[in-house]
Amino acid sequence: MSSIKEVLNNTVNIMLNKQLSIFLENKKGRFTEVTSILGDAGINMTAFTVAENSDFGIVRLLVSDPEKARDILRENKYAVSVTDVICLQMPNEPGTLSRVMKIINQADIFIEYMYAFSFGKGAVVVIRPDNLEKTLSVLSENKVELLASSELFSL
Repeated sequence: MSSIKEVLNNTVNIMLNKQLSIFLENKKGRFTEVTSILGDAGINMTAFTVAENSDFGIVRLLVSDPEKARDILRENKYAVSVTDVICLQMPNEPGTLSRVMKIINQADIFIEYMYAFSFGKGAVVVIRPDNLEKTLSVLSENKVELLASSELFSL
């Protein structure tokens, strides 16, 4: 029989998504190289964001096989790390994100970064909070719909 702690840990692990962060020189063709490497390996990108400054950029990606993607990119001399993030699914309607952000703010959770994409009447928001377990707990208690990585590619 599983302990409550084991069940909670399994639930946390299921609801976390693995995100790649790739550090790229800010020069022409670098992102194209990354997408080619991943595409040639049969790895699908479902969401990404690019943050840049004058010298380098950080590409954050949700992909179909994060471990394989990390290994292939490292073999190709890219600096890449894997980070846990939380994906929320919500209606693509005015005020929905505000409601969720108020829940997070009232729980004194800091969001390091976030990005989103919408599709028709739905939206997915990717967040990287300072406390993953607390965030999952607070969002679950408030009936915010969380997406497991296995669900992300079936949207």
